[in-house]
Amino acid sequence: MDLQALTPTPTAIDAQTLGGITTMLIAGLLSLLYIYRRRAYILCWVSGWTITALSLFLAARHFDYIGAARAAYGISQFLAICGALVFVLGADAYRSRWHLHRGYVFILLPLLIWFALAPIPLDTTAAFAPGHLLTAGALAAAGVAHLSLLRQARLLGAAVVGLAFLAIAGANVWLVVAVHETLNMAVSRMVFISLALDLVAALGMQLMTFEDMTYELRVANRRLESAQGELRHMVTTDALTGCRNRRYFDQVIGREIQRHRRYQIPLSLVFVDVDRFKAINDTLGHEAGDRVLQRVAAFLTRNVREADYVFRWGGDEFLIVMSCREREALRKGIELQGAFADSDDAKGLPEGVGLSIGCAEVTPDVTDITTLVKVADERMYVNKKRTQVGQR
Repeated sequence: MDLQALTPTPTAIDAQTLGGITTMLIAGLLSLLYIYRRRAYILCWVSGWTITALSLFLAARHFDYIGAARAAYGISQFLAICGALVFVLGADAYRSRWHLHRGYVFILLPLLIWFALAPIPLDTTAAFAPGHLLTAGALAAAGVAHLSLLRQARLLGAAVVGLAFLAIAGANVWLVVAVHETLNMAVSRMVFISLALDLVAALGMQLMTFEDMTYELRVANRRLESAQGELRHMVTTDALTGCRNRRYFDQVIGREIQRHRRYQIPLSLVFVDVDRFKAINDTLGHEAGDRVLQRVAAFLTRNVREADYVFRWGGDEFLIVMSCREREALRKGIELQGAFADSDDAKGLPEGVGLSIGCAEVTPDVTDITTLVKVADERMYVNKKRTQVGQR
């Protein structure tokens, strides 16, 4: 193949120049996108399109000296390979942080020497087929790398980019196979085909960036919701015992009363107090008192239904909201009193630690839940005094 065969006609020059202008415009648009969204993969795309544009401009330029023309053609082929390889780096940069290895230089330097020098004595045949085939291989690798992002991150834009790169790779292979045609026409046709595919790839890159941004927003929203949930849990949960606190009681009691009135669901309050707690705090210290509260809270939480609520009301007092009549709530409270003494939670606690309980049923006409809490509290003290008299 002689250089004369590769001397572009005005049509070929127009095609390559137009391709260079288009790829530079794509690089410019992606540069604006990079300013707004600084991501390494976008920077790789900008670099890849810029290098590809330089390759096309260099291939379209006229040289009076035949040796310079051949060297320029070889270098343009080398730049096309480098541009395709940068697109591969773009896919890698999306998946993880990347950096250029020193080994890349040892691979590209021999290629640069070959493509820059070999066409001078051997004519452009030395750079034509190797250049297009290596470019096709690099573009195919870039296409596969972007398609893999579709499975990893569910990015439709990555699929568009990957398919476009694979199609451009096919066009480069076709150009090598189509050397039986008039070469100028084949080059011109391949440039126009690649130009259309370049635009498709650019649209895919825009879509991929938009999808990446929305994906990041979804992740941020999930993290925010998780943080809000944790904060809500912290605000409504007693740090020492893990039971719900009075703030949470104020949130749910209104809803429970509405359900009670609308669906006639019975509702009762069980007030629980820990016997001898003050004496334990005074004699054994607060650490021992905290351990008692934790054991009692664990026992109560484990021995009530999931539909019921256990609140730490304050100090050594707990309040249980049960979906049942007062009679059943009283029976359940007495069961809790007896079961606690024989439970593993009571083992190792100071002697005399027990539970006193008082119950009150929520009536349909209740307007102030605080009054019923006081009633349950008063009945708890009656139960406590009765227990103390019985122990004597």
